Amino acid sequence: MSTKLWHPFANMADISKKETIIDRGEGVWVWDTSGNRYLDATASLWYTLVGHGRAELAEAAARQMKKLAAYSTFGDFANDPALRLAERVAALSPIANAAVFFTSGGSESIETAAKLVRRYWGAVGKPERHLLITRGGSYHGVAGYGTSLAGIEPNAAGYGELIPGVICVAPDDPRAVEDVIEQHSGEVAGFFGEPVRGAGGVYPPVAGYWEQIQRICRKNDVLLVADEVITGFGRLGTWFGSSRFNIVPDIITGAKGVTSGYLPLGVVICGERVQEPFWRGAGTMFRHGYTYSGHAAACAVGIRNLEIIEKENLLGRASDLEPVLASEMQRLLQHPLIKEVRCIGLTAACEFSAEARQNNPRVADDVLAEARRNGVITRSLLGHSLQVSPPLIITREELKFMVDGFLAALNHVETEMTEMRRA
Repeated sequence: MSTKLWHPFANMADISKKETIIDRGEGVWVWDTSGNRYLDATASLWYTLVGHGRAELAEAAARQMKKLAAYSTFGDFANDPALRLAERVAALSPIANAAVFFTSGGSESIETAAKLVRRYWGAVGKPERHLLITRGGSYHGVAGYGTSLAGIEPNAAGYGELIPGVICVAPDDPRAVEDVIEQHSGEVAGFFGEPVRGAGGVYPPVAGYWEQIQRICRKNDVLLVADEVITGFGRLGTWFGSSRFNIVPDIITGAKGVTSGYLPLGVVICGERVQEPFWRGAGTMFRHGYTYSGHAAACAVGIRNLEIIEKENLLGRASDLEPVLASEMQRLLQHPLIKEVRCIGLTAACEFSAEARQNNPRVADDVLAEARRNGVITRSLLGHSLQVSPPLIITREELKFMVDGFLAALNHVETEMTEMRRA
């Protein structure tokens, strides 16, 4: 019998009768209902930083749920976990005297930030500033603003123009940003960028990119928004990717790692400038929010998760393992199917050669399927690269197991491709 579950980012015609049902997890490993064990090379969707099966996070949720599972934070209502987590996240961020707006995830965080950027300029008497700049190859979630900000064309195709006034520029060209600002003098409201482009293929910034972007934004009075849904909370060896690249944004969006995915939660971290028209004097209401903004149980899990990251020095661990991951991934360059390997922090991608993709357009899917048979779960990034973003608790031995699994999969697929060409 086919499933009744409509999977996200999935061709249901293909998978409706062949789901892999993940049953449990422990550390960097997960098991399906058939008892097969897999190394989780992607930390699910980038987020399980502290690993699977952390009882202390379940206990934190249970304690809070027994006391108060959730209550609206609209108006003057608050709860202790939301207040405490806001203080903690603000203190960890590179933004001085920050305030934190809670959402249920990354897409909502981007939606909030984009609306806030435009609302800010209206509140300070400059509503003509409405244009938003985004980068090619970027991913900013799948809500209305995020879909419109997407630099990944297939994610925006087929929906029409959801949010007008978005301009996409080349991903590594600060001059292109400056050109847009000059061409639309006094109309640009904000620039959105990932410190490291993640879902588009794990592309670290070119040298000096963020230094120039920050200078351009400051010079032209454009709000700088760093999308840290993937890079926030330790994946790059710093609490935020912005800190690694010496960025001090006006707004930071985050999610995923704040709870390691144990409960859905997102954050929007705002500097004093953005707060000013809403928090001072008579104030201007930001008429925006979500049912679960400041969800008490989710915030309690977030507090405990950040305590684990700090207590176990997982930021230091990510830094220490970065060269180990890079060294292991370099082994993949020996393979004729692989063109390039990109690594930063505990994040990497291996890109297939153009020839491999031309000879077999499904080469990425074939390799990830074979890797799964070898006990390693990964995913394809736009059909050209495989994602690597394991939990921060992974060991050197487990990193070697992961890359061994990739190599075995590549060898198997290459052999099959050779035999097909000969047939």
